[in-house]
Amino acid sequence: MAVGFVLINVAPGSEKKVFDTMIKWDEIQELHPLFGDYDLIAKVQAPDYEALSDIVVNKIRAIKGVTETKTLTGAKF
Repeated sequence: MAVGFVLINVAPGSEKKVFDTMIKWDEIQELHPLFGDYDLIAKVQAPDYEALSDIVVNKIRAIKGVTETKTLTGAKF
């Protein structure tokens, strides 16, 4: 199982639309609006890192209004 935390920037005024789109997805474990350098943070869970990459690139970045993402992947001890 792969876990990633995706920091998301969106075009001004698109925050709620992007949030409402993503919150419905099964892969999204948590989704929170932010103040500061990023607009949203999503905890994403996928079967492996290839699937996690696919979610970020082909789903999150494909949402109209998303302008930038930064993904932090979970590590195992």
